[in-house]
Amino acid sequence: MTLEILTQADDVQLLPIQALPGSRRNEIIGEHDGHLKVAVTQVPEKGKANKAIIKLLSKELQLSKSQLMIISGETNPRKKLRITGISSDQLRERLKKILNS
Repeated sequence: MTLEILTQADDVQLLPIQALPGSRRNEIIGEHDGHLKVAVTQVPEKGKANKAIIKLLSKELQLSKSQLMIISGETNPRKKLRITGISSDQLRERLKKILNS
């Protein structure tokens, strides 16, 4: 796994995302260029796609939505997601399971 997970503190991680709004399904597609590729059916309009990304990732990573926040790239396909309450090792393990299934 070559994702560029950055650790800010023991339980605060930054995860780069490549968003694919307007897709057929909501799913984590894989990784590309150090970013987690996330497809959502919502269009990039009034934050709808961003909300769908948070909802999908909270479900897949087994975290509450309040633990996830887009901190940069609100209107850009490349985003940075701040994840709290999880160590980098735990996050890597959960992502590995998702990407290998």
